[in-house]
Amino acid sequence: MTGLIVALVAVAVAAAFGLYRRITDGRARPVREDVPRLHPSHLGRELGTEATLVQFSSPVCAPCRTTHTLLASLAAEDPGLVHIDLDATEHLGLTERFGILRTPTVLVLDPGGAVRERITGAPRRPEVLRVLAALQPSA
Repeated sequence: MTGLIVALVAVAVAAAFGLYRRITDGRARPVREDVPRLHPSHLGRELGTEATLVQFSSPVCAPCRTTHTLLASLAAEDPGLVHIDLDATEHLGLTERFGILRTPTVLVLDPGGAVRERITGAPRRPEVLRVLAALQPSA
């Protein structure tokens, strides 16, 4: 009987955690103002004139491939947007500096290199578009 109770509790905890991850994955969160800026010298590439999407990936991460496809297509549609995909294992200094604990994680930078938003997990296209629109100056 206790084995059944333990199994039911384990299933309930796993289901709750899965629901939490489903709700929070791919959502953009504003970043504290004291987060350091990223410069082209850190990334090996120039920043975008409107925004830069810095993706931290790993070779065995399936959601990273989907995220790469989405962000690369958005960058191809907008000349002011740059997508930079970094292998987290090859950029451990940046990974530690920005507290990257899982992949994919996307840092959304303004034109000056300030990190404005952070997306952990595979982002959804509408969420990325919302974040990019929020970076645009009001007309």
